[in-house]
Amino acid sequence: MITVTALAAEKLKGVLDEQGKPGSALRIIVMPGDHGLQYMLTLEESPREDDLVLGQDGVQIVVDSDSAPLLEGAELDYSEELMRSGFVITNPNAPVGGCACGGGGCGCRGE
Repeated sequence: MITVTALAAEKLKGVLDEQGKPGSALRIIVMPGDHGLQYMLTLEESPREDDLVLGQDGVQIVVDSDSAPLLEGAELDYSEELMRSGFVITNPNAPVGGCACGGGGCGCRGE
């Protein structure tokens, strides 16, 4: 499943403290789309029964069973750049230069 860098864990703890939710988890949802994989990050107080839960560096990451295989080998990091900062997911499973729809219905295969 996904790994979390020390910086990402530190920043997540800060977010949880700011939001007044120190015991909450970060839910990562993977959505295949026309331009690769997209991610939605939300805070969740308690995981669902069929969720996979990863505890690392004092934070919890929650992933649903559909998203888990798409996050195998991925890394959650935190990027601090001049113009923006935020959580970044590096994922070896993400298609490069194409579509993740899988069916070609979007026109990605010339259909």
